[in-house]
Amino acid sequence: MTLALLHTSPVHVPVFDALRNAAHPGLALRHLVHEELLDRAAAMGPETVRGDIEALLTGAVAEGAAAVLCTCSTIGGVAESAGAALGVPVLRLDRPMAAAAARAERVTVIAALAATLPPTLALLAEEAAGVGRGPAEVRTVLVDGAWGRFEAGDRDGYLGLVAAAVDAVTDTDVIVLAQASMAEAVTRTATGIPVLSSPRAGLAAAAAAAAGVPGRADHP
Repeated sequence: MTLALLHTSPVHVPVFDALRNAAHPGLALRHLVHEELLDRAAAMGPETVRGDIEALLTGAVAEGAAAVLCTCSTIGGVAESAGAALGVPVLRLDRPMAAAAARAERVTVIAALAATLPPTLALLAEEAAGVGRGPAEVRTVLVDGAWGRFEAGDRDGYLGLVAAAVDAVTDTDVIVLAQASMAEAVTRTATGIPVLSSPRAGLAAAAAAAAGVPGRADHP
């Protein structure tokens, strides 16, 4: 059983390998890293990379993937919809996290890249509607300078800025870390507010889908 993961940064490869080793040791992962997809999606919009994503998904399925997980929040919605006709599950990493957040009255979304915010907000609205909720109070925080640190390879500085942004939030019920690369910042925070990240729950949902188990998504 193989799960293909579509990444837009190589930093995700060891993260998901470690999560697989800890919780899904029988699952084979095939990593597809395409940084240029995020560059173009951020500059021109996620729909501009739909054709490339469709080709990558088709190739992954042809090579034996039982399911595909897109770990990039910016292009996750495009990947999910592009995979609808492939005959295997294609999941976006942040959907289980969004489903958990949609139950809260007040949600604060933290992102390092502006292009990530529209698809994340759309997903939160979709999940809220799916459980019969009206629009929650959703606020956003774009962490100044964080994406530059990430692109420069300064992971410590990047996570430090994200953690500081989390600790600066006070008036909310839940904090959502919009990008998978932010997840480790949780260990650096002092907040008492629940902080949701996507990697663990997203991988659990994808592993279940690859195994043919419908509807399972662990809490982030």
